[in-house]
Amino acid sequence: MKRENFFVGQYKKCWEFFKECRWYMVFVVGVFALLFLIGFLFPFFFRAEIFAFIEEMIKMLEGKGMWEIVWMIFSNNMKASFMAIVFGIGFGVVPLVTTVVNGYLLGFVAREVAMEEGISVLWQLFPHGIFELPAVIFSIGIGMRVGVSVFRCFGVSGGKRKKLGSAKGVGYVFREGLRFFVFVVFPLLLVAGIIEGVLIAISG
Repeated sequence: MKRENFFVGQYKKCWEFFKECRWYMVFVVGVFALLFLIGFLFPFFFRAEIFAFIEEMIKMLEGKGMWEIVWMIFSNNMKASFMAIVFGIGFGVVPLVTTVVNGYLLGFVAREVAMEEGISVLWQLFPHGIFELPAVIFSIGIGMRVGVSVFRCFGVSGGKRKKLGSAKGVGYVFREGLRFFVFVVFPLLLVAGIIEGVLIAISG
């Protein structure tokens, strides 16, 4: 009963923090969608670099078993999501750049895959995408919230500077952001990693 109450309490706090961050996440979705469309409709930028990156990823997956692939995908996504939160301390610049890069990259890859194998193949991304994309968007949104909190901390509000550990200051956002990462982002990325790893292993 105590354990059940513990988890209920944690997820209630996560839900409250999500509501506080929702407009940051809406902003991230908007930027991500815009860059996805640019990457899909105008895949002219950084073509050589993107293809080199894709080839490197393929080489890293060669010869690996299913669970090795799962761990690789999960660990890479987890590190990227965690860093999006932590590096938000730099006034939210890194999370914003991450959104731009990933949006364009995904749109570019989706265009290339659709051109090679048909638009219907994109549905294969759906099983893990419904878990991975929200997890990434949540993390970037929290990182943006961290950045705004830092900006406000060094700004002036009512003639007084906000303290780092104030109720809605950087310390609060970091603490609640890490709670959200552990109880929401982590499970989503784990499920996404398992699904994607299994699909890659099956497809050979």
